[in-house]
Amino acid sequence: MQYVITGSLGNISQPIVKQLLAAGHQVKVITSNQQRVPDIEALGPTAAVGSVEDREFLKAAFAGADVVYTMIPPKWDAADWKAHIGSVGENYAAAIKANGIKYVVNLSSHGAHLAEGAGPVSGLHRAENALNKLEGVNILHLRPGYFYSNFFANINMIRQMGIIGSNNSAGNKMILSDTSDIAEAASEALLALAFRGHSVKYVASDVRTPAEIAAALGSAIGNPSLPWVEFTDEQSTGGLIQAGLTQEVASNYTEMGAGMRTGKMTEDYLNNKPASFGKVKLEDFAKIFAGVYNA
Repeated sequence: MQYVITGSLGNISQPIVKQLLAAGHQVKVITSNQQRVPDIEALGPTAAVGSVEDREFLKAAFAGADVVYTMIPPKWDAADWKAHIGSVGENYAAAIKANGIKYVVNLSSHGAHLAEGAGPVSGLHRAENALNKLEGVNILHLRPGYFYSNFFANINMIRQMGIIGSNNSAGNKMILSDTSDIAEAASEALLALAFRGHSVKYVASDVRTPAEIAAALGSAIGNPSLPWVEFTDEQSTGGLIQAGLTQEVASNYTEMGAGMRTGKMTEDYLNNKPASFGKVKLEDFAKIFAGVYNA
């Protein structure tokens, strides 16, 4: 079968590509970076260079595909981040329809049931809706939790301030996901093609509170008393802007944090828990975190 994989050779897309190739399938990888082409082709797939913002490029790139894996890369200079994410979803939908593709695995996020109140994840809600307008197409929306790797952005805070935190409360449950577990779930779905209609699957590696996260990461770096500090929404936005993000992106991340704090982000997950969890637990990630922190 012919597969098209978006996301270049990212932490999720690359393992997917390897699994598909090992199973004997033909694979095309979409990348926005011409310099990634040699690395892509060295693995075995063909490469298509272009932007997911370019609908006509996607229509051409999806030609001949039986199955596609879609993901929406971040756009740090978006004037309206949610609208941008939704528009990429519409581009994907148009390219899928134009080529008569019948199977789609789409990377979304927990919280994508929320039309508003989840920051960029509410943009993914729009992208899901755009894809769900397609008729006669089997679509599986993967909804992972908060990526473990996002905690690497807190390293400077820990080093400089001796704390870790956000505008999420220390006692709230957080759905956590490792990219390797997400890649495994996506690969399994892409190979089996057992999903029908429009469906959702949550992908979770662990469920822990921010206080537990601080304790695990702190213990791994030799600071077991590392505290989780809850910031106000205003402090969160200001800190993100100070770190170099635009007002638009910072405000969206703050909105997402507030969605976690109120429980809105996790409510649908808790009502539709997966039967099993991924392999990478918080303590496993903490060892990786410590390696990066101490490097």
